[in-house]
Amino acid sequence: MTLNTLWFILVAVLFTGFFFLEGFDYGVGMLLPFMARNDNERRVVINTIGPVWDGNEVWMITAGGALFASFPNVYATLFSGFYLALILMLVALILRGVAFEFRNKRESKVWRSLWDWAIFSGSLVPALLWGVTVGNLMRGFAIGQDMNYYGGLLPLLNPFALLGGLVFVSLFLMHGANFLNRKTTGVILERVQGMVFPAWIVATVLTLALVVWTFFATDILSGLRGLLPAVLAAVSLLITGWLIRANRTGWAFITGSLTIVFATVMVFAGLYPRILISSLDPAFNLTITNAASSPYTLKVMSIVAAVFVPIVLLYQIWTYWIFRKRVETTSDKLVY
Repeated sequence: MTLNTLWFILVAVLFTGFFFLEGFDYGVGMLLPFMARNDNERRVVINTIGPVWDGNEVWMITAGGALFASFPNVYATLFSGFYLALILMLVALILRGVAFEFRNKRESKVWRSLWDWAIFSGSLVPALLWGVTVGNLMRGFAIGQDMNYYGGLLPLLNPFALLGGLVFVSLFLMHGANFLNRKTTGVILERVQGMVFPAWIVATVLTLALVVWTFFATDILSGLRGLLPAVLAAVSLLITGWLIRANRTGWAFITGSLTIVFATVMVFAGLYPRILISSLDPAFNLTITNAASSPYTLKVMSIVAAVFVPIVLLYQIWTYWIFRKRVETTSDKLVY
């Protein structure tokens, strides 16, 4: 295995971990206004992700940093081409992070409601835009010979990519509902149990539509590398629905997580050895060869990653273990 392939896999692993962890994080944020009816209930919902949401976002930062260091041409093309969308995502994420910290600074209901809706929008917008981005990665976009994107924002908002955005939103909503199913009690749990199966139905219908469209509109599923994880994602999603109906909440969360993991693997496996697809000419594709850093850079980065990635993983596993219990309410206090 070459260092180029190794770093392609590592970037794929980082984005997979990000979508898995931040997926339920975004889902909980989007469900906040609808699963909680008063301030105490909203505090319960927020505190299910309170200890972990910022750690989950580290995966996105790490994935972006790894992409910049290992495949700088891809980073430059992607982040310049999607500049407006990424700025919008960044603003939403800033508002979301600020909302977690600011909502309890005043007792005003209007103040807290404002920040609660900031958490909602700060979760919805990134989920939608990540789906749009992945949709364009699978479909390809106008990359020229000079590795620059030509076309502006509107061509990126094509029907295929927008469907990808809706799929991400629906999967993350289901993922977040499965998470709340494991982390809440009482009336919040009852509301979650009443909507998690309908959320699964919506996610399944939209995902099936995207997979069929992907099969006919792209070459992501043309080989066994992309087709196998797609089948595994579909099987995981179907099993998730059955487990939800059987009220096997722990297993439903696991299989729902696997759906997102396998779907992300499908995208990267279907792209390999390409990273960005040019819709103008296949010769203009950015690959693990023509977009990579120097061998020396990749070698140094591999040593650094081998040391620090396990440390980060162990720390995050420890965090989830410490805060593994359900969040309950006792009077005005939150109890883990």
